Amino acid sequence: MTSRKVALVGRCLLEAQTLSESLQWRGPIGAMQPIDGATKHGDHLDDAVSRSDGLSLGWRTDLIFARFDGEVVDRGDHLLVRTRTNPTFWWGNFLLFTYAPCAGDLDRWMALFDEEIASAQPESRHRAFGIDVRERPRLPPDFTAAGFELAEASVLTLTREQWRAPTGALPGQFAFQVLDLPHDSAAVVDQQVMADAGRFEPTGYRVFAERQMARYAAMQRAGRGHWFGLVAQVDGRRVLVASCGLFRDVAPGDGAGRFQFVSTHPAWRRRGLCTALIHAVCRHGFEAMGLRTLVMVADPDDVAIGIYESVGYRRGASTWQLERAPR
Repeated sequence: MTSRKVALVGRCLLEAQTLSESLQWRGPIGAMQPIDGATKHGDHLDDAVSRSDGLSLGWRTDLIFARFDGEVVDRGDHLLVRTRTNPTFWWGNFLLFTYAPCAGDLDRWMALFDEEIASAQPESRHRAFGIDVRERPRLPPDFTAAGFELAEASVLTLTREQWRAPTGALPGQFAFQVLDLPHDSAAVVDQQVMADAGRFEPTGYRVFAERQMARYAAMQRAGRGHWFGLVAQVDGRRVLVASCGLFRDVAPGDGAGRFQFVSTHPAWRRRGLCTALIHAVCRHGFEAMGLRTLVMVADPDDVAIGIYESVGYRRGASTWQLERAPR
């Protein structure tokens, strides 16, 4: 699911020395409670590192997660991607094609989805097809008539040479932390639900988010990455105000890492906290995880892209998604 969050670049950036001292494991924050809204308080890099296994960089790093605990099966003209532990996750249960659909493909693609995903997972009532092509595909009339929408996701990449170091210090009210999953998972889920309020049905979205955090906790235990947060001190209690994940590619020595679910609590937006979080996590990715390329995938119309580009990210080729909500 692509988040369309509203965030603006602020003045609150992290000082390099402050970050290096902050990048350490801390105690669990399972007792943290999210505040409610009423509280006061790539350029050409994509070409250089993509298609090492026939897939573009965006899709290749997207499959980091399905390859960890799901199924990625080569069917010849498409990949079957299935995540049995989270069947309502659209982009954990889809078919990925390396060509754009033509008129007449709808019936076959729908039959394949039913056979390979829906028949085994009745909860997977959505329909989702990835398209790994460079140019924007045209949506055939039969797909449009069936209720499909074409979504674009911009793939942004960052190397250490591109990275723009922060120039300011994080105010003392906030601390950057490598979170302890699963102890901190409930706080992260609460923060994500608040950040996405109004976009999704809250109960179903919470179940989805809880399943995702269970996946990320397993990946963290396996040494594949971490979940990070900015924590504020409010009236003597610790509040998670922003968070995201960064996980490494499965391929040894590949050096690619993929961001996940960058979000800021609505009551704490427009203070530069998203920028601060991204800076801190990028430093952790380069210095602590030894990554060479950091990958971010975002809605091209989301103003948050301005934040990523201010850090040094560059846009590369987009990924394309055909999706239809459950009926």
